[in-house]
Amino acid sequence: MTSINLERRVPAFGGFNLTYLRIELMRKLRNRRGMLFIVAFPIMMYVIVGARFVHTQLTAVPISQGGPSVAAYIMVSMAMYGAMMSATQTGAAVAIERTQGWSRQLRLTPLNPLVNVIIKMIAGMLLGLIAVIATYVAAAISGVQLTPVQWIATGLTAWLLAGAVFTTLGLMIGYMVPGENAAQITSFVIVILSFLGGLFYPLSQMPEFLQTIAKFTPVYGISQMARAPLTGDPFDIWALVNALVWFAIFVAGTVFFFRRDTKRV
Repeated sequence: MTSINLERRVPAFGGFNLTYLRIELMRKLRNRRGMLFIVAFPIMMYVIVGARFVHTQLTAVPISQGGPSVAAYIMVSMAMYGAMMSATQTGAAVAIERTQGWSRQLRLTPLNPLVNVIIKMIAGMLLGLIAVIATYVAAAISGVQLTPVQWIATGLTAWLLAGAVFTTLGLMIGYMVPGENAAQITSFVIVILSFLGGLFYPLSQMPEFLQTIAKFTPVYGISQMARAPLTGDPFDIWALVNALVWFAIFVAGTVFFFRRDTKRV
C-alpha cells in the first residue's frame, strides 16, 4: 500500500520568487488610467507650482554659482508626492483582491505572509520610481540644474524611502478596510499627511503647534532627508529614525491584518 505524504513543503525564502513579482508588476502596468495619473499628476503639479521658480535661488549660494533653485525644492516634493500616491495604490489593489477572494486563496499556499508583503511592496516601489523619474525629467526640461550627486541623492531618497514607507501604508489599509473604501481612504490619508508633514510648504511657515505635530508624521523624516542635498542641512539621525519607525509600524500592521483576514478561510 502506497503511503501519501500530506505534509506541505515550505519553499525556499518563504515562497519569494521573481515570477510572482513580475505578475504583480504587470498587473499594475496594465492599468492605463492609473499609470496616466501616476505620471501626469506630479508633473502637472510641478509645472503649475514650481516651474516658474526655476531662476529663484533657494540658498545663499546663487544659482549662477551652482546653488539650487526653489523649483528644484518643489521638484523633490512633487516627485516624493507622486511616489507616495503611486505606492499607496497598491493598497487599493489589495482591497479588491480581498473582495475577490484572492487573499484567501493565498492562505492555502505555502506563501509566507511577510513575503507576500515584501513582493507587493517591491512592485509598488517600482511603480513609484516611474513617478520620480517622470517628475525629474520634466524639471530638467524646464531648466532645473543640479549636480549629479544632487540629482541622484534626492531622487533615490525620495523614491526608496517614500516608496517603502507608503507602499506598506497602502497595503495595511488595503487589508484593513473594505475594498470599495480603500482607494478613497488612502488618497485622503496621503493628502492630510502631506500637509501636516510640510511637504507642500516649509515647516517654518506653519503655526508652531503644527510644526511640532509635523515632526511625528511619516512624511517629515523622508522629506527632510530628500531635501538635505539641496538645502545643505547636515544629516539628521532623527529624520531617519522617524522614517524607519513608521516603516516598521506599517509592515507590522500589514502582516497583522493580512493574517487576520486570511484566517477567515
